Amino acid sequence: MTYIQLVKTELTKLRRSHIFWILLAPVILLWIPSFLNADINFEATGISPENNFFIQSYLGFTWFMFPASLVVCTVLLTQSERTNKGLQKMLSLPVNPQLFCLAKFTILLLLAAFQLLLMGAAYFPTAMIVSHMQNYSMVLPVSLVLKESCLLYLSAIPMAALYWMLAVCIHTPVFSIGAGLASIVPSMLLINTKVWFAYPVSYPIYTLMILRGTMENSFRSFVMDPIPWIPVSIGMTLVFLAVSCITFGRYERR
Repeated sequence: MTYIQLVKTELTKLRRSHIFWILLAPVILLWIPSFLNADINFEATGISPENNFFIQSYLGFTWFMFPASLVVCTVLLTQSERTNKGLQKMLSLPVNPQLFCLAKFTILLLLAAFQLLLMGAAYFPTAMIVSHMQNYSMVLPVSLVLKESCLLYLSAIPMAALYWMLAVCIHTPVFSIGAGLASIVPSMLLINTKVWFAYPVSYPIYTLMILRGTMENSFRSFVMDPIPWIPVSIGMTLVFLAVSCITFGRYERR
């Protein structure tokens, strides 16, 4: 089977799963408090209410909900094949294990893009409703929201590769989820260090902090420095994927 055929097969499997609700639930849970506590945005100093509304709403999503959703999705993608020896049956077919691994990682990236799309789609109606309630426009330009969503997505690719490697290498779902969730906690601390670029889980939240710095004059601690960020992120992504491809299906082939 070719790479494209494997991706199509994985997309067919998604239709029978409940991953969509796992992606949607965090989005709903995040926008409810933003909606109920919209008046707090007028109390912030140094940043406009509409900018603060966007940053605060995306902060919880970027730091915890988005990475946590990826952790759960990686485990579901791997366990769906391990249930009833599905991976053994799949590998008995003329399938390249490495291509199969990359196809499933591609599905993970599509799920990440879909959740970011849901987050952006929920922002605009929420901001419009809040604008009507507060008699103040909370809606930011579509171009800014799209640009930030794209940057968040690109910055999340190394993190997704890390979580995929953990899910492939750790066969026990509880341990895999535990390792993934535990990795989220230090990200907020590490973005304030000089070696933040060595920790891919911190990339999305660092990207959001860069945007906050452009919106808030007194918040300029985070800057976009391509070197060494981009080379290190690409290198780590390739290493994570290489380990995943080498390890994928090895346990079932024994």
